[in-house]
Amino acid sequence: MWLYLLLAALVWALGWLVRDRRTLPSVKDKHVFITGCDSGFGNLLARRLARRGYRVLAACLTQKGADGLQRSCSGHLRTTLLDVTRTDSIRRAAEWVRAEVGDKGLFGLVNNAGVANPIGPTEWMTIDDYRQVLAVNAFGAIEVTLQLLPLLKRARGRVVNTSSVLGRLSANGGGYCVSKYCVEAFSDSLR
Repeated sequence: MWLYLLLAALVWALGWLVRDRRTLPSVKDKHVFITGCDSGFGNLLARRLARRGYRVLAACLTQKGADGLQRSCSGHLRTTLLDVTRTDSIRRAAEWVRAEVGDKGLFGLVNNAGVANPIGPTEWMTIDDYRQVLAVNAFGAIEVTLQLLPLLKRARGRVVNTSSVLGRLSANGGGYCVSKYCVEAFSDSLR
């Protein structure tokens, strides 16, 4: 029995070492577009990828968020404004991305923009509460992806949709769970 545990631990340690030594080919000209970069995970991811040499195209909802992110990063990061609930804003951002990446295509898309509120017991919610959350979390991610899909295909790029465990296991709380179920289903349909 102890021999099996020791062998399993050894295999795990070797796997860990091999994984850590793997590197990506040059990321110098790889463009990644990230939504929801004003704060939180999107902001952190944009800064980290820029430090690693990716060409980060960061979309923020507010000018204040865009300016703050731009000031905190090197020349590898560019920002634009994007409201994922508005088709005209999504189209403008997609055109900006096309101009930035040129013929190279888009290496990655991270649909990170999201909201959780309003949240509460179902009987307290209105249909507009659901629409508001679905517009950002689900339909925003879908529309941004559809606009950028040709660029992603050109570069054999990847789509990362920020979801939640509540996209697989529902809880009380309004439109958030519904929207994340939608994001999970959309992600499955892209595969």
